Amino acid sequence: MRFSASVAAALVAPVLVSALPVRRAADPNDILVLQFANVLEQLETQFYTQALQKFVAEDFITAGFADPTIPIQQFTSIQNDEATHTTILETTLLAIGGEAITGCTFNFDSVLGSVAEMAPVARVVEDVGVAAYIGALHLMSDPSLLTAAASIATVEARHQTILNVLNAGTSIPQAFDLAFTPSQVLAIASPFISGCDIPVPANPTLSVTNTGTISPGTTLSFSSAAINGSIPTSNLTCQMLVGGAPAALVFPIDACVVPMGIDGPVALFVTNDPQPLSPSILISTGTIIAGPMIAYIDTIPNQLASVAIQGSSGSSSSDSSTSPSSGPSDSASPTSASDPSVATAVATDSSVATAVTSDSSLATAAASDPAGTAVSSAFISATTSLATLTPDEASSLIASVSAATATGSAAVASPSAAAPTDNNAATSVVQALGGPNMYTGPIANGTITVVGWSQVPIPKSSST
Repeated sequence: MRFSASVAAALVAPVLVSALPVRRAADPNDILVLQFANVLEQLETQFYTQALQKFVAEDFITAGFADPTIPIQQFTSIQNDEATHTTILETTLLAIGGEAITGCTFNFDSVLGSVAEMAPVARVVEDVGVAAYIGALHLMSDPSLLTAAASIATVEARHQTILNVLNAGTSIPQAFDLAFTPSQVLAIASPFISGCDIPVPANPTLSVTNTGTISPGTTLSFSSAAINGSIPTSNLTCQMLVGGAPAALVFPIDACVVPMGIDGPVALFVTNDPQPLSPSILISTGTIIAGPMIAYIDTIPNQLASVAIQGSSGSSSSDSSTSPSSGPSDSASPTSASDPSVATAVATDSSVATAVTSDSSLATAAASDPAGTAVSSAFISATTSLATLTPDEASSLIASVSAATATGSAAVASPSAAAPTDNNAATSVVQALGGPNMYTGPIANGTITVVGWSQVPIPKSSST
């Protein structure tokens, strides 16, 4: 059974508040993070509330859903969760001596023209929510607040998976999610918010001006108030960052072509520096001119889509409206230039196969270093040394990393392969089709590396 937002808040709030440091002043950063999270939860709540108030079952059928009760049930469930999060965060802020930001107005008229237009935006809303929590949690100092916020982030990730399925995208496209700073989050969210003072500056909003769909081979063009001629075009780059990659792919802005080998969400930035952005650097260095925006490059067939969407069978189709990666309907493309505030794109070419090419330096690195550290270094070195990439170089690089990862995985799995001297070391492999996810495991200095994001002590197994 599901509780209403008010009942759930009444049940959960005493538990959370009792764990909070109510007898001392909270860290100002903790209050700011919770205030920002509360605004985002308000935004999410209002998005689903407005959508459910506007659309009826027939609208979902028109959009291509075989049974309208499936998406309506899921959107309703998500709306209840977001409303509960909003209430809990407001209660928590009061308990620690803060208060929620009020007066915000949320207008989604530009993206609620139809269910086919709304559903992809819902996907963006959830991806932004996940990225926002991941990007802000490191700012928090109170363990109780951190735990409470993390418990919300995991639920947002579940919403993310549901929305991927309802849009005929890969349900879990990558082994790692993206992290955005608050300013990067507002680059996407701020066009929908007015009437309140959010104490965080927003990055300039970025949109893709391509009409139609986006898929591997598409040359992207951009629009932003920040791209105004003050910086020569020759000095601008577009950067693509996907979950699990140690660095972004960098292209000249006038040759920003989606490479082969990407599946799922891609964060797009325009920068004034060819140095690749890193997911481990959460504080902007001032090189970001505009963005991010989120694009979806759905290239791997999704079998789950057939449960909800008419004509989706998990196989490629020549008809874009029934392609498993076309979303509920192709009647309203989210990349339409008529609405640049919609920071999303959905590819419809599900027949695209991941390019398989070879890069001897990466393959050699994987063979000689099954722990994967040389692969990561080779990837970063190659990306950095190229400065900007051609589409073929980008596709080759992504495919080579995937191939090198497989080589490293086999080396670790083989009994005859070199292994860490500590038999209790935990070893795992991250490898997702279509994504440049790389080996994760122990390295010689006694730490474990996770695709360049962090290093933590290798856990020891129990002696009992």
